[in-house]
Amino acid sequence: MQTKFRSVLGLLCLTGRLAAQETLSLPQAVQLALRQNKALQASKSTVKGSEAHTRGARSGYYPTLNYNESATRSNNPVFAFGSLLTQHQFGSENFQIGPLNRPNALDNFRSSLVAQQTLFNGGQTKHAIQASRILEQAASVDVQRTETEVTYDAVRAYLDAVLSEAELKAAEEAVKSANADLQRAENVHQAGMSTDADVLSIRVHLARVKEQRIRRTADLAIARAALNDALGQSLDEQYDLTTPLIRSSANSDPLQAFEKQAQDKRPEQLRMKYASDLASAQLARERSALFPVISVQAALEADRQTFVIRGGANWTVAASLNWNLFNGFRDKEQIEEAHQNLLSAKAAQERMSSAVSLEVRRAWEEMQAAQERIVVSEVTVAQAQESLRITQNRYQAGLSTVADLLRTEAALLDSRTEYLSALHDQRIATVQLDVAAGRLTADSASLKD
Repeated sequence: MQTKFRSVLGLLCLTGRLAAQETLSLPQAVQLALRQNKALQASKSTVKGSEAHTRGARSGYYPTLNYNESATRSNNPVFAFGSLLTQHQFGSENFQIGPLNRPNALDNFRSSLVAQQTLFNGGQTKHAIQASRILEQAASVDVQRTETEVTYDAVRAYLDAVLSEAELKAAEEAVKSANADLQRAENVHQAGMSTDADVLSIRVHLARVKEQRIRRTADLAIARAALNDALGQSLDEQYDLTTPLIRSSANSDPLQAFEKQAQDKRPEQLRMKYASDLASAQLARERSALFPVISVQAALEADRQTFVIRGGANWTVAASLNWNLFNGFRDKEQIEEAHQNLLSAKAAQERMSSAVSLEVRRAWEEMQAAQERIVVSEVTVAQAQESLRITQNRYQAGLSTVADLLRTEAALLDSRTEYLSALHDQRIATVQLDVAAGRLTADSASLKD
């Protein structure tokens, strides 16, 4: 009685755990991964930092304003003479030779407010802003690339888990079929139509398919843990995966359409384009150093013998031109370095263009091959099922050997496994084609079948 109670209690607990499992579709898994991924959060922070850097670069167009406060005490004759003048405290007695040569120590509290505005710097500010905007765009592309990677990793882990579930079910079906074969072999043996060797062969086959079921069970546990890791969840989290392992009907466009999209949208391709644009902006910035810098400055100054009284004020307005005429050919070499960086960036951009097109074609061919494998595997599974049915009937009637029975059993399990693998590979290849074309998002059609 106690054993029965424990069995019922265990069953109720298991039922409760299964009922408590959350359902999780493939699009939901992708959304969950995008919300939880730390690398994506870091990329978005980088974008915000780039935006702040661009705003900082614009400061070159605005004036600077600085306030300075200083306190000095000295008996230096020049300091004393000049300070008395700026303090508006100079008198006729200060012309005497003695005080001029050996003045008493004097305090000077100096306050100054200086404004400066650059009028022309050869376009350095403009090119700095241009470079900052390019870096900002590149950071946004990095976010897109990270989103694509996170999405693909979540899709791959989800489909791997679904495949593991389907393979486990196929293994369980094989165990059921092997048990039925064992019962059939024992009946035939009892009728005197077979030997002990036939029964033993079936038992060996049953042990093998049970071993395969054990391996598939372990594979499923690992696949589920990998899915939780991709989603940023606890490895022990349990989900009821609701997206079935069926053929995807997405990505029916021609190959040329995917190649064109890849050139326009692929994050790696855009990154290379921005690298080339950045090198061009840096070259222009180095060339701008050959031009003079023109600026104006206005200063308001107050000097006092004490902090608040006995002082005077003055102002100054000035314009300046600073032109570096020769610095040991440093500007020339920096321009040449920037020019070579631009050539390198353009060459890398062209190389990436070819590599992107190659990836699109590889993903396209893998998808086509997987689709053809599905068609072949569907026919093979149907044929294997019919062959097993015929062989089982013939064996029971004594017209087939146990070797024929085991061969058809193995052929059915292999064909089912190959069919599931073809479905899985076709779904993965469809998503990989979206990745190669630079159009994989959480809303892609390849995630919704």
